[in-house]
Amino acid sequence: MTARKTGHRKGLDAETIAALYLRCKGYRILERRFRTPKGEIDIIAKRGGAVAFVEVKLRKTHEDAAEAVHRINQERVRQAAALYLMRHTEYTMLETRFDALVMAPGKLPQHIVNAF
Repeated sequence: MTARKTGHRKGLDAETIAALYLRCKGYRILERRFRTPKGEIDIIAKRGGAVAFVEVKLRKTHEDAAEAVHRINQERVRQAAALYLMRHTEYTMLETRFDALVMAPGKLPQHIVNAF
C-alpha cells in the first residue's frame, strides 16, 4: 500500500473513531464525509438544539492536530455547512457550531467545541 493510501486509510479510521466518540457523548451522527463542490465536512452531528460541523484531524500530538485545522480548510467547511443547511432546512433554526475533534495515537480524542 502506498503512503498516500495508508494516510487516507488512517484518516478514515480516525473519522470512524471520532463518530463513535461523539455518539458516546450523546450526539446523533447526521452525516459523515459530506461532500460538496465547495468542500467536505468530516462529520455532521446533532445534540440537543445544536448541529455541529466537525473537522477530524489525526496527527502525532493533539497540538499538531489542532494546528492542522487551517483557515482555508475552515472556510471550505463553512461553505459546505451553508450548502448542507440549504438542503436540510429542518436544522436551520438550531444553533450551528464548527468543532474540531483532534486525535493522536494512543490518546483519547479531544473534542474542541466552537473551534472556529
